[in-house]
Amino acid sequence: MNRTRTNYIVDIILLVLFMIVAFTGFFMYLIIPEGVPQGRYQVYAGLTKATWTMIHNRSSILLTGFIGIHFLLHWKWITCIKANLFLKG
Repeated sequence: MNRTRTNYIVDIILLVLFMIVAFTGFFMYLIIPEGVPQGRYQVYAGLTKATWTMIHNRSSILLTGFIGIHFLLHWKWITCIKANLFLKG
């Protein structure tokens, strides 16, 4: 697999994971009340609060991992930009 295709796939995965994390985060913040007794077992939009939390947490972990992969794939570019910005001044 060539580098451009790898970058494209990683970027698409990052976009999807970001959208999942953002949606579940806003949904839990705006829709699901905090501190409700037995709140973990109440159903919101077909999923329990515990399931919403699990999806949010696991997507966040995957997002963090793919951000690391993204930085590794772009490390040469990052070092070149750093050199151009800070060493030529």
